[in-house]
Amino acid sequence: MSCRVRDSGTGTRDAMTESSASPAPCAHHRPGLAPRTVPTPKISVVIPCYNAAPYIGAALRSVLSQSDVELEVIVVDDGSRDGSADLVRREFPQVRLIEQANQGVAAARNTGIAAASHDWIAFVDADDIWLAGKLAAQWQQLHQQAQQHPGTRMSYTAWHVWPCADAEPASALLEQLRSSATDTARWAGASGWIYTDLLLDCVVWTSTVLVHRSVFDEVGAFDAQLRVGEDYDLWLRASRITRIDRVASPLALYRMHPQSITRRVPEINHKGLVIERALAKWGYGAPDGSFACKADVDRGLARSWSDFAGAQLMAGDATRARAAALTALRVQPTQTLAWKVLIKSAWRSALPRSRARG
Repeated sequence: MSCRVRDSGTGTRDAMTESSASPAPCAHHRPGLAPRTVPTPKISVVIPCYNAAPYIGAALRSVLSQSDVELEVIVVDDGSRDGSADLVRREFPQVRLIEQANQGVAAARNTGIAAASHDWIAFVDADDIWLAGKLAAQWQQLHQQAQQHPGTRMSYTAWHVWPCADAEPASALLEQLRSSATDTARWAGASGWIYTDLLLDCVVWTSTVLVHRSVFDEVGAFDAQLRVGEDYDLWLRASRITRIDRVASPLALYRMHPQSITRRVPEINHKGLVIERALAKWGYGAPDGSFACKADVDRGLARSWSDFAGAQLMAGDATRARAAALTALRVQPTQTLAWKVLIKSAWRSALPRSRARG
């Protein structure tokens, strides 16, 4: 899901102070955090919202309770019809509300990026929850690592999958997560120049991301043409120009709605298309000189097409299933599931002809 968003100010500003008196970075400098003491960070939080009235209040409370940061909170209501915008306007007057016709989550986030006043931008979806201290932990890590990794412009955190329809998390769950937060081995994940990790899977979750505006200036924002996978596509592009460091602590709740367990069959293999686009442009190598294992990447790509083919077959679309299975086999000829789908789709396609002859 990306349109181009440019900084309306002087271009790339100093990522530490955001002071208008700060000197412009020299040509070789990539904006990020320099290894020195800085004042309280200024962060714009972008929240896309579509028919999230039962949850947007809890999400906003979790954002507004963040400490040791100066916040600008922007809710972009993407054509909600359930009173979400009215709720935000009535109960959260300190929040900036932008309303637009429904265009999808990518376009809503892009609207928020364009409207943001600060250079550091964080995202959270309207039904997700941040835990206390999330932004402060990310900012602290960025500065602690600034001397070793100057110019890092993106951070994300570990998260907990939360299958719940309740608006607010139970105190017992929050305490459980707090008590396990120091177990960094449990919550560790891809960190650094993670392009090769992203080729295998989307290891970054958008509701945990903190990123400098200059990243969007260089690689563009969310691709609004992608209805699914718009974040995966953007993080792949971002991984070409900056380290993406992970805070190994569960600082967000990813709400899994009960009704989302069974979803409608997708019409497009967005994951496969996003990976193929990245491989066509950059191949298997990361900017730090590391390379992904081609066999592993190809296996994962073929599996995405096989899974897509299987879903199409289950939905009764033998033609689309066959095409997807053939794509999987072109990537990895030994993909067993693709062969099974190919055989079954051919058999199902032949049935009407056989019956017609009979």
